[in-house]
Order: sequence, then structure tokens, then C-alpha cells
Amino acid sequence: MGKPTGFIEYGRKEAKAVSPKVRIKDYNEFHKPLSEEEQRCQSSRCMDCGVPFCQWGMNIKGMTSGCPLNNLIPEWNDLVYTGNWEQAYNRLHKTSNFPEFTSRVCPALCEKACTCGLNGEAVCTKENEMAIIEHAYANGFAGPKPPQVRTGKRIAVVGSGPAGLAVADQLNTRGHSVTVYERADRIGGLLRYGIPNMKLEKHIIDRKLDVMSKEGVEFVTSANVGENVKAKKLMEEFDAVVLACGAANPRDIQAPGRDAAGIYFAVDFLSATTKSLLDSDLKDNKYISAKDKNVIVIGGGDTGNDCVGTCIRHGCKSVTQLEMMPKAPDERAEDNPWPQWPKVCKTDYGQEEAIAVFGHDPRVYTTTVKEFKKDKKGNLEKVVTVQLAFERDEKTGRNVMKQIEGSEKELPCELVLIAAGFLGAQKYVADAFGVELDERTNVKTAEGAYATNVLGVFTAGDMHTGQSLVVKAIRQGRDCAREVDEYLMGYTNL
Repeated sequence: MGKPTGFIEYGRKEAKAVSPKVRIKDYNEFHKPLSEEEQRCQSSRCMDCGVPFCQWGMNIKGMTSGCPLNNLIPEWNDLVYTGNWEQAYNRLHKTSNFPEFTSRVCPALCEKACTCGLNGEAVCTKENEMAIIEHAYANGFAGPKPPQVRTGKRIAVVGSGPAGLAVADQLNTRGHSVTVYERADRIGGLLRYGIPNMKLEKHIIDRKLDVMSKEGVEFVTSANVGENVKAKKLMEEFDAVVLACGAANPRDIQAPGRDAAGIYFAVDFLSATTKSLLDSDLKDNKYISAKDKNVIVIGGGDTGNDCVGTCIRHGCKSVTQLEMMPKAPDERAEDNPWPQWPKVCKTDYGQEEAIAVFGHDPRVYTTTVKEFKKDKKGNLEKVVTVQLAFERDEKTGRNVMKQIEGSEKELPCELVLIAAGFLGAQKYVADAFGVELDERTNVKTAEGAYATNVLGVFTAGDMHTGQSLVVKAIRQGRDCAREVDEYLMGYTNL
């Protein structure tokens, strides 16, 4: 601990965000990093508290507390404070393959478990992480480091999201030869097309992919395994196959009028915008436009927020975000103490922008869609919403949601985006490899393991556990790579 009084001397200072009405004019990242001196002061706030909850990554009451990657946070915070940037990068990279991604899109589970946050403000760990990785690229620490010896073993990784890329990075470091197959036209999975550019600019992904390519990882795009690439061929040509295709089945909303034109899944909406942005700076018009439309987003999570922010950049007429659950409290409840994940209301960037543009929070709680109304041509023109209430089911003892009669409202709407989450693996991929699915339609393995029922075929990430966080997908990828390595070599040093 370099500065025992750092957390007393310095208050929390975050990177300044560009004002909402300015940043909505483009799709660029909008936080201006602190100076090196300011960042070192922020790192000095880390207490090295002896029991670093920030890095333990354990579940409390079903929610993760601390970093799932077990990042050595007090160590590299101290190294940043003392100006030892190269060693800080080495300690960070020891546990994290992609700090350039997590420092931008992770909800900072580490900070929610920070001891400073018990009676004050948490250390800016996420921003310190970004400072380390950006400093590493700027000074050549994060450049290619190809393995000195190759094992002769070949692995195919199906899917290039965070789990698949983590598997590939780890196994390549070990000396195995890895080929990554991606069905889209660009590598990155949901990092590329599911997360908007303003949260993760795509040149950040390309920068890391360039390093991985120079280290020996091969990437194949437009390769839809199970369709235009045969699963049997991969199993014959490679010593192991890892399925990391994500949870790609979007949860639907069934209501009368669902067939109206103008209703889309959020992932299709976000993907189309990003692809058009990358291909032509949106000049090709090959995306689902929200311009001059009344938009309703169904879903109150991060993806729903991303839809709100994207619609505002399109120039929507209005945007409303429906959330089935009640509004969370603004501060921790007594039954939600530190270091549990704080179940509090968070106003994210998209909601901030909606407030700035339209003068009010776009979120409407305990509400869902009861009916979609269309015009004579079949186009969506209105939505009927209904309020929900939780009632206790006497038979099961569970709380169930029921519609409140007489609470219906009719809203003008030409575009609906369904951001209600995802359900399990896509069946055609599982069937192509003959792997079993569990009751939640995720690829089935033994508890805590990654090997499927098919010899030599493994799985990791959302395809294995269901929809989750980027940081958890990376952890799954690392753990899966270790199991694959042991399967191939009889031991592992990963």
C-alpha cells in the first residue's frame, strides 16, 4: 500500500462525460480520461484493506460480489500510484485477457464490493484499469508475444465473442494452434454488433484482434458452423472443438398484433446500426431507423438502455422504456448490505440523454404491452400498455405478476424494440455437434466443467450458462481453455 492515507486525502474523481446534448451528435465514446497525475491520485485511494472483496468474485444471494476474473486489484492500483505502469500491466494481464473491453463495458462489480464504498465512495477501479491498458498500448507493453514453441495440437473455436476469444487467446499462449470461426462478417460477436459504438468503439476490438493474429490465432468470418461449415468436418480436422456461440435466442413478447410491421428484437436493431455505421457511416440506410418515430423499448436492462441511446442518435420523435419490475430504491435497502451487489436504481447514459432531450426519464415501471395495434397496411401505429402488480400465489407461495384491470393506456408508436433478454443456445448448432442441452436450453456439462457429452467438444460462455456479463464470459473462456489444455496434454499450466 503506497499511500496509507490516500482514501482520506483524495475524493473519488471520475472521467468527465461529454454533455448528453453534445454526445448524441455522434456514435463515439464520450468519456474524457483523467490526466496521469489525477489517475495516480485515484489509485492511491485503494486501501489494500487486507480482505480485498473487490477481487474475490463470489456469489452472495445469487449475485456476484467482486471481480469474477479475480483481478489483482490492490496490487495494480498500488503500481499505478507509484508510476510502475509496465508492471501494473503485467499484473493486470496475468488474470485478464481483455481489459480494454471490460474497462469499458463491465458494470464494475469490483467497485460495488470496494471496502472504501462501505462508508464512502469506492475506488475508481474500472477507470484505473482502462488507464493501465491504454498506457500499455501507447508504450508497447501490450504488443504481440507469439509462443516460442508449438504443441502440434489444433483447436477450433466456434464463436468470437468474449468467451470464444478468451479460449483462443489462452490456448494460443499455451502453444496450441487455434482457429476461430464466426458467422458474421466481422470478428467480435456481441462485442462487435451487440454493444453500441458509444460504449465500445470497434477499433478497440480490431486493435486486440491484430495482436492476436500476429501471435498466431487464425480468424474465419462468414462461417456459420452447422450450415455452410460442417460440424463433422471440424471434429475430424481438429483435436478439440469449443462451442462459444452465445445465448442467441431472443425472448419474445406475445400479445395480439405481434405480427405488425415495425416490431424488432433489440439485438437486430443494434446490430444493423453498428454494421451500417462500420460499412458506410450510416449512409447506406441499411439499418432499422428510429428517425421521427415514437419508439417503445420493452426491457429495462442494459440492452434496453442501449436502444434508448441509439434511438436518440437516430433522431426519434419520442422514446419510452417499459420495465416489468418495480423501480429499485435509490439507496441500498437494509436487507441488501455491502458487499452484496447493490440493488439500486441506476440512470445510465441512454436514460440521461432521454432526460436531456425530452425532459423526463423514459422509464415506466411495472408495465408491459397488452396489445400492438396496426393500421390498414399492417404497420404498427399504437401500443396498448397495462400496469402490473405482484400477487402471492397461494398454491406455490410465489409472487406472480398480474395485469391491473382498467390501467390500460394507448400510446402512439411506430417502432417497438424487444429487449427482454435471451434464452439459451441455438438448437441447430447443438444438433450439428450432437451435444445435449439442459432444461434451460444451454449446452449441458457436469457441474463446474466444460466438456460436453461428445468427446473432444467443449463449451463456454453464455451458450453454457445463459445470458450474463462480458467479464463472466471471459472467465468461462479461461477456465474452459484450462480444461481443453488438460484434455489435450494430460496436464495444464494455464
